Amino acid sequence: MRDTTTRHFGLLIAYIAPGFIGLWGASYLYPDLRDLLIGSRQEGPSLGGFLYVTVASIASGMLANAVRWALLDSMHHATGLKRPDWDDGRLHDRVVAYEWLVENHYRHYQFYGNTLVTLLFAWLCWRGSIADSRMGFDELDVTMCFVVLVLALGSRSTLNRYYQRVDRLLRDSE
Repeated sequence: MRDTTTRHFGLLIAYIAPGFIGLWGASYLYPDLRDLLIGSRQEGPSLGGFLYVTVASIASGMLANAVRWALLDSMHHATGLKRPDWDDGRLHDRVVAYEWLVENHYRHYQFYGNTLVTLLFAWLCWRGSIADSRMGFDELDVTMCFVVLVLALGSRSTLNRYYQRVDRLLRDSE
């Protein structure tokens, strides 16, 4: 039961939570999406709406994951973070330990990286929407820059930790 709970939590933080942030950002440009996210004012959220938003959040999170892979992973690797050359032949004997490292390190990396991507997207949508008619740079923008910096640093740290621990797992002999 614990393994299933851990895996579900990992998928929730890696895809669904960042995906929902992306949908929330897109709702500034698409009012119908906003209505779906919050439900109609008279009826509130519906079960069908909840399921639709969950599936859309997964799809949005998967898209963010691809963007993260293309941009953030490349940036980390270009700035000195190297993926070790693992001996995958040792993996079959250590699958349980490897899965534990994925769920406890890589999923957190995905959360930081995917959230960075979707938060930037949401911020750009909000800035480009009619709702944001103000000009200039204010406290919210400074806060956004700080959060993006923290997410970028967190993603680098967790990816580095994941690389080191998987390298140790696949390099060391039993």
